[in-house]
Amino acid sequence: MSQQTVSRSAVPMVESAVAAHRTWFVTLGLVLIVLGVVALIFPFVTTIATKIFIGWLFLVGGIVQVVHAFSTQKWSAFFLDLLVGVLYVLAGVWLAFFPLAGLITLTLFICATFIVQGVLEGAMAIRLRPVDGWGWLLASGIVSVAAGILIAAHLPSSAAWAIGLLVGINMITSGWAYFFLGLTADKAV
Repeated sequence: MSQQTVSRSAVPMVESAVAAHRTWFVTLGLVLIVLGVVALIFPFVTTIATKIFIGWLFLVGGIVQVVHAFSTQKWSAFFLDLLVGVLYVLAGVWLAFFPLAGLITLTLFICATFIVQGVLEGAMAIRLRPVDGWGWLLASGIVSVAAGILIAAHLPSSAAWAIGLLVGINMITSGWAYFFLGLTADKAV
């Protein structure tokens, strides 16, 4: 059986799943659009909030890693496990409690993340190509890649507002993709 035949046979299943949950797709899209607009209105605040949130993720992960290391002290990699945990804790403290430090590095990381996300959304769109609304997902991927590249090209001056702008653009384009995917779903399940 060819790849085309397999993907064509999956189309009705995908369309059925989207149609069955169309309200959730539309709702998710609208929520992402609203949050994206808020992020665009307040890009510096969004930049700092994102950095602090990532810091807390590292901090909590690091604490759990340190606790894990001490709970498995007889493990041969105890010391390395402990070092990884301490590294996570230090990175978390730095990101969460010194919000203006390291914005350039974090901006580069976010740019790379959005470029990869855009490529993955493009691949997802190509897989969904026969399904109505697939083009919105492709457009979202293209915008994510372009935004990541453009912001990286304007460093270091873009670091103060770039993360907030990228988060806003990403949320809005993803929101539109899910919104239109839900709207175009056949109402008859």
